[in-house]
This record gives sequence, C-alpha cells and structure tokens, in this order.
Amino acid sequence: MTQRIAPGNFGDIDPFWFAVTRHQAEAALEHFLHHALPHFGETQDAMLTGQHFLHHAVLSPYINLGLLDPLHVCRRAEAEYKKGRVPLAAAEGFIRQIIGWREYIRGIYWLKMPDYRDSNALAAHRPLPDFYWSGKTDMNCAAQVVKQTRHEAYAHHIQRLMVTGNFALLAGLDPQQVHEWYLAVYADAFEWVELPNTIGMALHADGGLLGSKPYAASGNYIKKMSNHALALKPAPSTRSIGTSSRGTSHALPATRAWRTSAVCMTSLMKVRRAGLRRVRKSSWRG
Repeated sequence: MTQRIAPGNFGDIDPFWFAVTRHQAEAALEHFLHHALPHFGETQDAMLTGQHFLHHAVLSPYINLGLLDPLHVCRRAEAEYKKGRVPLAAAEGFIRQIIGWREYIRGIYWLKMPDYRDSNALAAHRPLPDFYWSGKTDMNCAAQVVKQTRHEAYAHHIQRLMVTGNFALLAGLDPQQVHEWYLAVYADAFEWVELPNTIGMALHADGGLLGSKPYAASGNYIKKMSNHALALKPAPSTRSIGTSSRGTSHALPATRAWRTSAVCMTSLMKVRRAGLRRVRKSSWRG
C-alpha cells in the first residue's frame, strides 16, 4: 500500500526486517545480548562500508515504540555482565546510552519545549543540501550514510552525529531543516528523543544548554573511525555544499575551508565566521 500511495518517497520498503510485535522485539533483544553485546564496546563508534549494524543493538525503535521496556533491556545487559559473558566496557557502554543519555534527552525535551525547537544560537541558515536525500556527493562518508539510511531507516549514533550532523554544523545548515530530515528518515525518530539530539548535540544550536561544546571535527576523525575515505575523489579547488531545493548552488572558496587531511570532509567544509569563533571559544572552555 505504501509503495502504491507514495512510490517516490525516500526509503526502501523491502526487505522489511523490523519487529512489529513484543515477541519479535524480545527475539531481537536476545540476539543482541548473545551475539553482539560482547563486542559492542570495541566497535560502537566504528563505521565500515557495507556493514550497516556491526555490533549495535538496533533496539531503539522497539524501546521508543514501547515494545521493549528500557529498564528491562538494561537489566538484561547487566545480567550478561554479571554472568561473565560480556566485558564491562560493552555492558557499561550500552547501558549508559539508555538510562543515562536517553533519559537526559527526555528531560531536556520536556523541560525546554516548545521554544527549544526554534533554537538557532549559531545563526545557521543554509538550506539542507539535496545530497541528504539523494546521496549524490563526492563525500564518501555522507554518501554511505545516506545510502544506508535509505535502505535501513537506521544509522548508528556516530554516523548521525559525526557525519550528517557534523557536516550540518560545519556548513551552517538550518537547524529546523536538519531536525525535520532526521525526524523523517529514521525508524526510531520520535520528536522527544530526536529533536534535542539534533538541536543540542549535533548542531549546538541551543548555545550549550545540552552539551558544553560543539561536536565539531575534521575529516581526520572519519579517517580514523571508518574506511569511507578510501573512495574519496581528489578535492576540487572550490568546495560546494551542493544544490538546495531552490536550485541554488552554494560554493565555498577553498582558501576559507577547514582542511581535513584529504579525507571525507575535505571537499565540503567551511564554518561561517561568527559560528567558527563561537565554536572555538566553546571548545577552549570545554
């Protein structure tokens, strides 16, 4: 029915692998605990071309939908650690994402909404580039994340924060447009959990309320944490962040861009003067 009603919409319908019942969600939890959690701590920040899940749980859609109770999930992970089946780094790294970060995000949302949605402390107003939808870009890291997002309606936290989010921060993309994109493309995206992560964590658009400093990084981070840079084309003399939905090309002079050791972000990186000063000052304070 979806294919018939909206055949041109972003995302692939097949194969459909999401759990839709409590029993199926519990089966997904069991698989994660026994097969992926033992190695989660080692690879949770890694990105590999063609490996969409690595050792991630991919349980967030079921937790956010109510098919799984978050405390139950954490206690099951804790039990695996106490039984000696998973190392501390794996159990702690997973549990704190839920009872630590997820609950903190929930608190920020209910404390600061509805004004929080309109935050734009860095005065970022560039339109969302078309490659967020098409995946057509020379930045292999961004192309890989958008491709995976289209196929799976899923990307793990580093892909969202340090690739699509990091580019949006550095390029000065409009926070509301970026927020709407994340909300639209991911199966686990509900506004209460997606919005603070986008506005506060990825874009620093709340001026430091959620986090003390921006998560701004060069492409060297991508080089260390992934193999995405292997297919990068040589950087042109003029960087472009693509074409907006209005058909306007936004060219960025090479001499004003942050250089990134000829890796993923090299071809498309520049921070507006005011935003860059604020990022630097915030980083020094952090």
